[in-house]
Amino acid sequence: MKRIVIAPDSFKGTLEAEQVCNIIAGEVKKICPEAETLCIPMSDGGEGMCASYISLIGGESRSLSVIGPKGSTVEAEFGILPDGSAVTEMAACAGLPLMGGELAPLTATTYGVGELIMHIASLGCEKLLLGLGGSATNDCGIGMAAALGYRFLDAAGEEVMPLAENLGRVERIAPPETLTDIRVRAACDVDNPLCGQRGAAAVFGPQKGLRPEQIAPHNEAMAHFARVIERDLGKDVAEVPGAGAAGGLGAGVLAFLDGELTPGIELLLDSVGFDEMLDTAELVITGEGRLDGQSMAGKVPVGIARRARAKGVTCIALAGCLGKGAELCLNEGISAFYACGPEGRNMEELRGCCRRELAELAAKVLPEYL
Repeated sequence: MKRIVIAPDSFKGTLEAEQVCNIIAGEVKKICPEAETLCIPMSDGGEGMCASYISLIGGESRSLSVIGPKGSTVEAEFGILPDGSAVTEMAACAGLPLMGGELAPLTATTYGVGELIMHIASLGCEKLLLGLGGSATNDCGIGMAAALGYRFLDAAGEEVMPLAENLGRVERIAPPETLTDIRVRAACDVDNPLCGQRGAAAVFGPQKGLRPEQIAPHNEAMAHFARVIERDLGKDVAEVPGAGAAGGLGAGVLAFLDGELTPGIELLLDSVGFDEMLDTAELVITGEGRLDGQSMAGKVPVGIARRARAKGVTCIALAGCLGKGAELCLNEGISAFYACGPEGRNMEELRGCCRRELAELAAKVLPEYL
């Protein structure tokens, strides 16, 4: 009996990873009814990370009312895992979908992330897995830090509102008397530093609403903030790979939580024993909403493909669309990739056709491999 492992990420904004799994598995069964399908909904640290862990490992899903990215209250999901540790994603508190179609790159806040971390710590959890993908923010975690008890002062000693637009005004950081006692491992889906040509403002700022003329000033504000962090907290975060994740929240995790940054896909694959699952597999099917050059930096399809290649198992990727640099993924273990349609379509259009298009793509492509 053929064993097919289906391990995609979500198609961001359209399909959750579990839905992608079910659509592909349904087409596999139509083509090869005797095949055994093993569905593993994945996450690299963005939306769906909490659900993926609970689905694959077990545990209890909970939620908490926190301040969302626009300043209004949102319900943020987190999970308590069987070993007593916790898992959540910053997107639950400060994700792009919570903006309701608006973009506010200089005022969207991570304050709710700090509120959620404080609550999880109050439950007695000693460890937290925090996903950093899918953010709407560019604030270097200053909002999160304020919720943790940090204070930010300007040159006159006046308190600064903890927003991205004020990063350049911060001249002193006052830590709380008692630091949060929880070990945080942040799941990064990128390896970008905080500043520079590959930094948070330059690479990810535009998708969160930064206009071209705002990118250089905000990059400098982030660099200034990093210098104050180094001086006052003793943490050199500017060039750490992953520090630019989630609008600089990666740097915030390092600076304000003394946490560590880890490729999110590796965390999850190790947690579920993925390598052992490949021992009897004949084909791996992975995918994500957009496969492009950024997929090389810790995204699900490449993480899956590298593990499959090490086991000698063929791996293909089904994507919503393809972007610049997608061909680089062929060097990492993906044998072939296929797309549902062209890039550039709006989300409203995609939500109406994504299920049908993915099923049609799978039905067209998979007979060659089954």
